[in-house]
Amino acid sequence: MPTVEDARSRMDDALEALRREFATVRTGKATPALLDTVRVDAYGSKMPINQLATVHTPEPTLLVVQPFDKSLMSDVERAIQAADLGFNPSNDGNVIRIPIPPLNEERRKEFVKLLHKMAEEGRVSIRHARRIVRDELHKLVKDHELGEDEGRRREEALEKLTHEYTEKIDELLKHKEAEVLAL
Repeated sequence: MPTVEDARSRMDDALEALRREFATVRTGKATPALLDTVRVDAYGSKMPINQLATVHTPEPTLLVVQPFDKSLMSDVERAIQAADLGFNPSNDGNVIRIPIPPLNEERRKEFVKLLHKMAEEGRVSIRHARRIVRDELHKLVKDHELGEDEGRRREEALEKLTHEYTEKIDELLKHKEAEVLAL
């Protein structure tokens, strides 16, 4: 029987996915998550960079990538350049250093637009979770497996939960937007 907890679980997943997506957006500070979208051609397939190398931040404006297999050094460097993240990696034979340039105003605005798009996708996921549970509730009421009053109560709780998660997304967006726009 569908419950509000089913919807909560789905909405938690959507919120967590949005947090991971937000982590990939640059704020001017170096974080290993900036390279999460980079895929490297290695061993006959495209692999995430974090499976082929360690990524760490010795300074707030520098990423250091150290491949586990030195023969992949040029492949990793090529993948970082091809990812179109605006980075210019330099390879010294042992590690790849990636200086993080400060964001200009135009780039910051582009990132804010991207954040708004990601947030809207998160809201769509929340509404989708609501719709799935609401449709199941309507079916149970129609099949007389659940009373109309109980169905209405559960639907109201579901709406309240949807509103709560939408506000959480708006809050996440507000904080990340402030981070991106901060000089």
